[in-house]
Amino acid sequence: MFTSGIELKHIGRLPIKTAIVYSGVSLLCVVISNVYAIFGHGIRSDSMDYMFLYPLLGGTVIFLLAAIVLPRLSQQPRVISRIAYNLYNSGIAALTSAAMLKGIVEIAGTGSAWIIYIKTTGIIMVAAAITCSTLTNKVNVDRFRGQRREDRGQNM
Repeated sequence: MFTSGIELKHIGRLPIKTAIVYSGVSLLCVVISNVYAIFGHGIRSDSMDYMFLYPLLGGTVIFLLAAIVLPRLSQQPRVISRIAYNLYNSGIAALTSAAMLKGIVEIAGTGSAWIIYIKTTGIIMVAAAITCSTLTNKVNVDRFRGQRREDRGQNM
C-alpha cells in the first residue's frame, strides 16, 4: 500500500458530525435492547443491555474530545486518513455487533464461538486505526499543506 493512495481530509467539523451519528447509534442500541427484551419474554442480557456503551464511549465521547481537545493542543491543521477513520468506525461496529450477538445467544441459552472472533477483530481494527492515525499524522499534515497550496494555485 502506498501513502500516496491515502485520501486526506481536514478534520474540521467531522468529529462533531461523527459524534452526533454515534449518539443516534447509541440510542438505537438502547431501543433494540428493550424491544428484544419485550419479545424475549422479559429475559434480559447484560451484554445486550450495555452494548450502547461501545458507540457512546468509543464514538460519541472520543469524537467530542477530538473536536474540543485537538484544536487546542496545536495550531497545525489536523488531518485524518480515510483508512484510519473507516477502520475505527468498523471496529466500533464490530464490538457493538459482538455484544448484540452475545446477548442474543445468552437469551437463547446457547453458545457461539463466533463472538470471540468478532470481538477480537473489532479490537484489532480499533488498535490498527489508532496506530495508523498516530503514525501517519505528521506525514499527512505535510501532504495536506501541499495539497492546499496546489488548490490555491489552481483557483487563482
